This record gives sequence, structure tokens and C-alpha cells, in this order.
Amino acid sequence: MAHSNDPEVIRTLLTTPARWAVVGLSNNPRRAAVGVSRFLIDHLGMDVVPVSLKGDDVHGRKGYQRLADIPGDIDVVDCFVNSSKVGAVVDQAIEVGAKAVWLQLGVIDEAAVERAKAAGLDVVMNTCPAIEAPGLGL
Repeated sequence: MAHSNDPEVIRTLLTTPARWAVVGLSNNPRRAAVGVSRFLIDHLGMDVVPVSLKGDDVHGRKGYQRLADIPGDIDVVDCFVNSSKVGAVVDQAIEVGAKAVWLQLGVIDEAAVERAKAAGLDVVMNTCPAIEAPGLGL
């Protein structure tokens, strides 16, 4: 069965202060992750942890190469990766004990979503916090 986003899950994730690991967040200003992560920080008050292949520091925050390298808890794993690669990121999110995964606009993997749900994670797929927040008055 195809995943359908729960509006209450979206509302909760966007209004509850949390630590978001943004996978695919590098110093490339042309990537959407840079602007969306800035939105998470400035407009929603989230603590953002950059995760990228190089482990770039972004927005003055220490970057990491893997979710497992991040000290402490991760609440939400925000996935700015290709759909063909997001399954591995979701599996890592499950392994590190994240509470939710957010697959960005255009990032779709029904099997990965089912694994996340089975592990008890909240899931949002194929949308963006910067798109959803205004509809919630945020």
C-alpha cells in the first residue's frame, strides 16, 4: 500500500523542537538542502546536524559523514538523497534510533518507508518542511 503522509505527524515534527540530521547537506549553495536547513534553523528553531559524504560543516555547525558518527540522539533524519540511495539512509536512521525520517520532495522509496514504520519511526515522504510549514501557519 502506498504511503500517505499524516498531517498530524507533519504538524508535530515541524512544531516540536528537535535535532534534525540533514543528510545531503553540504556547502554547495545550489543544493536545496542548504536553504531548507537554514529554514529549519531560522524559522522553526530546529537544531540541525549536517551529514554529507565529505562531512562538511554548514551554517557554523559541525558536519558528519554518517549518522552513526553523530554523538547524542537524533530526532529526525531529513533525507536529501536520490531515491535509489535513500533506503540505506533510512536503515541507518533505524539503527541509530532516530524517531522519524523525512524524505524530501521527489525522494520516494515505499519499501524503506515500510521498514521505518515497522521499526516505529514517524515517516513523511515526498514533501518539504518549507512547503508544509506555511500551510500550518509557521
